[in-house]
Amino acid sequence: MAKVQLDRIDQQILDMLIENARTAFTEIAKKLNISAGTVHVRVKKLEKSGIIKGASLTVDYDKLGYSFIAYVGIYLDKTSKTRFVLERLREIPFVTVAHITTGKYNIFCKIRARDTQHAKDVIFMIDDIDGIIRTETMISLEESINDKKRLMHYIFKDSTKKA
Repeated sequence: MAKVQLDRIDQQILDMLIENARTAFTEIAKKLNISAGTVHVRVKKLEKSGIIKGASLTVDYDKLGYSFIAYVGIYLDKTSKTRFVLERLREIPFVTVAHITTGKYNIFCKIRARDTQHAKDVIFMIDDIDGIIRTETMISLEESINDKKRLMHYIFKDSTKKA
């Protein structure tokens, strides 16, 4: 698959949309001293190329009472059960992220819960899924880095060196 080349304007548009996906094109245009039509065309180009895949909203789960975060490493009795287990995990609303992995675990997932008791209940739900032989849980004490822009800025800087 060919790598998509982005110019400085594309990068600045992405930067602003990563910060706030709801930023109006007119606001972006004003900050970049270009027309809103140009922003619209460039965003459509980024969507068509697959660089932008929809827009997202950040929910503050702490304010909704779900501040407990844990990561669960899942061991399967057979790797052939991976899809089945992922389908069961999808049925548990407190499992917010799941990755098929290599190494120690077959699946690694993130859960959100109200408190430790609720987290224990969620982990028991996971343990009850057919095909899981055991789990290992790590409690998140604090999310220290959640930077959506740092890697993108590195990629931009790296691509200009190669050009």
